[in-house]
Amino acid sequence: MRRRRSAFHRSIFRADPNGDPDINTTPLIDVMLVMLVMFIITIPPPTHSVDITLPAGPGVDDKVLDENRVTIDTSDMIRWNGEAVDLAELGQLVKVASERTEQPVLMFEPEARARYLRVDEAIGAIRRNGGSKLAFPGIREYGGLI
Repeated sequence: MRRRRSAFHRSIFRADPNGDPDINTTPLIDVMLVMLVMFIITIPPPTHSVDITLPAGPGVDDKVLDENRVTIDTSDMIRWNGEAVDLAELGQLVKVASERTEQPVLMFEPEARARYLRVDEAIGAIRRNGGSKLAFPGIREYGGLI
């Protein structure tokens, strides 16, 4: 006498009754997706914040002239019209200068023995912040180094 399979067996296994039973993974995948959605819904939103105090001093407009000198000495110090600045300040000054209606000329004068990496960083900061009028007035002093 042939044994009859239960309804549970027919719902989980789908195959020929005489063949090897295969597990139907569709219900398992459905349960996994429902649980994934439930986990995503129950994750709390981020509620922390970072307080930042912004500088509230005089603007950089008074440092931008019609002709500005950017120099780099052998100790890697960048100077804007004789005043020492870092790369971030240089970028801000160039951005203010580039937003003028008549963009001022930036006279770029690195010393002959200044490191190339620092000169390249300064030129990159100038170009990223919109400096397009860049002049090299002291180019002749490099003639003996090449």
